[in-house]
Amino acid sequence: MRWFLFICFYILVDIYAFQAIKTLTKNNWIYISYIILSLLVLGNFIYQFMQPNPSGGFNGGRGYAMGFVLAFMVSKILLTIFMFGEDIIRFLTAIYTKLFSSKTSFEMPSRRTFLSQIALGVAAIPFASLLYGMYKGKYNYKVLNYTLYFDDLPDAFDGYRITQISDIHSGSFDNKEKIEYAVDLVNQQKGDTILFTGDLVNNKATEMDPWLQTFSKLDAKDGVFSVLGNHDYGDYVAWENDEARLNNLADLKNVHSKMGWNLLLNEHRFLERNGERIALVGVENWGAGGFKKMGDLDLAGKGLSPQDFKVLMSHDPSYWQEKIKKDANNYHLTLSGHTHGMQFGIEIPGWFKWSPVQYRYENWAGIYEEFGRYINVNRGFGYLAYPGRVGIWPEISVIELRKGSKPA
Repeated sequence: MRWFLFICFYILVDIYAFQAIKTLTKNNWIYISYIILSLLVLGNFIYQFMQPNPSGGFNGGRGYAMGFVLAFMVSKILLTIFMFGEDIIRFLTAIYTKLFSSKTSFEMPSRRTFLSQIALGVAAIPFASLLYGMYKGKYNYKVLNYTLYFDDLPDAFDGYRITQISDIHSGSFDNKEKIEYAVDLVNQQKGDTILFTGDLVNNKATEMDPWLQTFSKLDAKDGVFSVLGNHDYGDYVAWENDEARLNNLADLKNVHSKMGWNLLLNEHRFLERNGERIALVGVENWGAGGFKKMGDLDLAGKGLSPQDFKVLMSHDPSYWQEKIKKDANNYHLTLSGHTHGMQFGIEIPGWFKWSPVQYRYENWAGIYEEFGRYINVNRGFGYLAYPGRVGIWPEISVIELRKGSKPA
């Protein structure tokens, strides 16, 4: 039934968008090319999703099939909105003419042609952007630097640099050279520690097999620390039995160890310098709504006092809104990911930031502050489902901790 409804919707939108083409040209070869291309995109999408896919993800052909459908559908929906709006105007004008005018008919051919030209021009923007995002944008890595000030930061950690990455989603990767470049870029930031905030894979631990050596190269003076994200538990794929799912989770935890990463499972470690220390706390995934709720802040922070300076890793930023930001144990800085910035949006650094995901998550990209406590939501290292990024680029966060108050 879902396939039937999707195909019907696709065809209806296609037919309506085709009216804009017909308005601008009478060339039958253009008509035929349009129809063939639309059918190829739809046919490839259906074919790819009918093939066996043990990983249960959107890697390989499935991802690109979805990307092409998305590019075509978004563009054609925009065309449909324009054409439908113009049809409403024509309908109302026809009624007015019939009721209040002596004319027996009306025509607006020049207006229809002009509107079709505008509609095609507007639709071409997301179409080109989504295609660019698939071939270039998903590996357009950006290093974003932040400086945060804390009066109670231990003196020995003044100037301490944290490099954060999140949402690797290794099962989606298709370019080893680009990933190796990005890993080198992370190391070039010379962070005192590297923190990974979850979603190493899409579904299965085996997705990391081709990438173990690459990500084992991540290196920092105080080590690499990590937590689990919602995708790491393997909940989005059908397993033969519960034992297989649990074995996959155990294998994934072992992957962290093989790479030399310190996986924190509702626990904390201390980072020490010159007789002073800060606490690094890691909770398992906790997400609002139907997402996995394994995170236990009370357990992770057991034994810590409000006076201890704390950096917390929590994959889903909704846990910060739900509990962390107002917790009496005083978590100074939380690092999250999860949202990917929806991999689509418009961002002019320091001026403007928008993505549809902001209507789902209050904290969705960048630094936020409440009650003197901070959260950084990393836009993600990889990508999922749509195999690209538009406007919201893959991110490496570098956060410098400074002692004192922020300069005026």
